[in-house]
Amino acid sequence: MGKKMEMVLEKIEMNKAYPLEEAIRIVKESSYVKFDESVDLAINLGIDPRKSDQMVKGTVVLPHGIGKQVRVLVFAKGEKEKEAVEAGADFVGAEDLLEKITKGWLDFDKAVATPDIMGLVGRLGKILGPRGLMPNPKLGTVTFDIAKAVKEIKAGKVEFKAEKAGIVHVPIGKVSFDTRKLVENALAVIDSVLKVKPATSKGKYLKKISISSTMGPGISIDISSLGKGV
Repeated sequence: MGKKMEMVLEKIEMNKAYPLEEAIRIVKESSYVKFDESVDLAINLGIDPRKSDQMVKGTVVLPHGIGKQVRVLVFAKGEKEKEAVEAGADFVGAEDLLEKITKGWLDFDKAVATPDIMGLVGRLGKILGPRGLMPNPKLGTVTFDIAKAVKEIKAGKVEFKAEKAGIVHVPIGKVSFDTRKLVENALAVIDSVLKVKPATSKGKYLKKISISSTMGPGISIDISSLGKGV
């Protein structure tokens, strides 16, 4: 363990759960690297992800974005292609994009497609699927409302999905964000995770929540401090 990390840990009571705002302040004050670290929320859920009816996943538009430019690719033709360009998509096309991606080009962060072109996009399943880039109607990325999908992603729409251990990891911004923005982004994520609670989930749903920067330690959040709806 480096000296800088030791100094950070001296300021933190590791067995203590902090109110959200205080936890965020600690994360910000504990950042010791020269780059603008991401701030991530980890939510440990009382679910069994092995059961299909207890899978937790969804999307949330963060009020203040995540602090990075998201490159959006859109598979569309005709009027929808024009709509995508006007909405701010970075790359728009069909067969031409299919060929580029097949050859190894993947310089984009999110992909959107119109339903009528999914037969074409489906050929890229083995390439885009493992990287989490495949358009998905359940996540709003297979739609005829291209303008809305592109604008939401550009504004800070992020996806979340419980891992095998029942933990959801979601980026909520950068260390350089002011505390209020990080608090509001965190609450938006927690609210969205609560809304998709499986009906078959028994016992305590939000078991533990922690927050951390890219290089920093995890800070436990006092769930009872989040309000009556939690």
